Amino acid sequence: MTVKELLGHWEWKPIRNCPGRFVLVTNNPHMPLETLLGGEHPTQTFTSVSAKDTVMVVALEDGGLISYMRKDGCLVHTVNTSSGFARKLSQLGIVLSTDSRQEA
Repeated sequence: MTVKELLGHWEWKPIRNCPGRFVLVTNNPHMPLETLLGGEHPTQTFTSVSAKDTVMVVALEDGGLISYMRKDGCLVHTVNTSSGFARKLSQLGIVLSTDSRQEA
């Protein structure tokens, strides 16, 4: 799965003032990552002092998916180009494992 494929398969809205970052437009706030990505992908889960929600990260070859799980179980999915992905991970203070394709 690539960022380009995700952008073409689902409806996304650009995140204001965040170049290279898009939020999923959906009426299903509980859509699991597996549905969005078309199967299971290695996911790393983090907590960050910069985010009130649990952060789930899936690295893709041309960027990545950053999803936020709220306390009520709702998910907010964002797809990010390479530059948007790197910038947001840095803002969150998240460093992916050496092999970002491995589950943390």
